[in-house]
Formats: sequence, C-alpha cells, structure tokens
Amino acid sequence: MKIVKEGHPFIISLSIVCLFCFILSRYTIIFFLLGVLLFILTCFFLYFFRDPKIKITYGDPYIIAPCNGTVIEVDRNETGKFIRVFLSIFDIHLQRSPISGIVTNIEYRPGNFLHAMNGKAHLQNEQNIITVENASGRYIIKQIAGMIARRCITWVKQGDYLNQGDKLGVIKFGSQVDLYMPNHVDVIVRKGNKVISGVTIVAIKNV
Repeated sequence: MKIVKEGHPFIISLSIVCLFCFILSRYTIIFFLLGVLLFILTCFFLYFFRDPKIKITYGDPYIIAPCNGTVIEVDRNETGKFIRVFLSIFDIHLQRSPISGIVTNIEYRPGNFLHAMNGKAHLQNEQNIITVENASGRYIIKQIAGMIARRCITWVKQGDYLNQGDKLGVIKFGSQVDLYMPNHVDVIVRKGNKVISGVTIVAIKNV
C-alpha cells in the first residue's frame, strides 16, 4: 500500500530504533518490550499515513467528499451551504478536491488546537483554507488542526488546475475538514453519515 511522504520520517526512524531494540533484547527484556511497543507504533503510522488506491467518483453535477470521516454538521450561512467532517485517528487523513477547477487562493491562519468536536474549532483553530473555483461557483476546503493534529499540509498552490478527486494535502492525526459550497447545491449527506474522500457524493448541483 502507498504511504504519503509525510509519514516516511516517522516510519523509517521508528523502524530503525525498533530493530536496535530487538538486537539489544538479548541483554535484557526491557529492550524486547520496548521493541514490541515501537513495532506496534510503526504499524500504526503505516496505517495512519496510508494512501489506498480508490476509484474517483467523477461527474460535473457531483460534489464529492474532500476527506474521510464522519459528518458532524450540515448547515448554511450568509454565503452558502457547508458541511463539517470529523476525522478520527483511524480515518485516512488525505484530502482531495471535491470539484474540478482552479485554485484561486490559499490562506494559512494560525490559531488554537481545540478538540475538533468543539463548536469553536472551525473558527479558532490553526487551519489552511483552500479556495477552488469553476463555472458553478466557489468552493472552500478548510484543513483544520485539532487537539492532537498540530499540522495541516497543503500540496497545491494558487493557480493550479485540479481535476475532481486530485489530492490537496494531508493533516497529521485527528482533525476536521470543512467544505463550503454555493447556495445552488443540494446537500445529500446528513449529520452522522460516514464519507470517503473522492468517492462519496456529498452534494449535487441543481442548476
């Protein structure tokens, strides 16, 4: 299975230390127990930073999920409709573009590290804001840091053209992703629904 590059330093360093612990375990059981712990941790990082092959759900009327996780809110504000998705440490933390379009803006906002389920997390937490536009309007994807997730990494830059499902970046550990959409879409997911990045249709354009 493919692993995102951000996971390589964790996996390589832990594997090396784990190997040395098992070599030294001939002298004391402490090194053996430490080696077992590090092996389990290495397996976790392999699982966490996985980038499995998926079949992207393409279609001009469709807005697809930008991340894996559980929908925690569906609502609208003065600019349009939005969904918020919580990513547990067991979800794939790779984000994808929900539509085809041009990256018109990327903004980094420093902030706090509230738990992703906190109602103020989307306002106060550190985040990267990626704006993608096409003929149907403006779509904003927010990578939001959480209590454990302390870093949001964006791989795209302003001016890039993205196809639907193209990779946007990754968030390290549990976190939140918000998707803001124009008013003319029909949101078809509800609070509590599980979504899969690049696969689940979260909304449909009605014009």
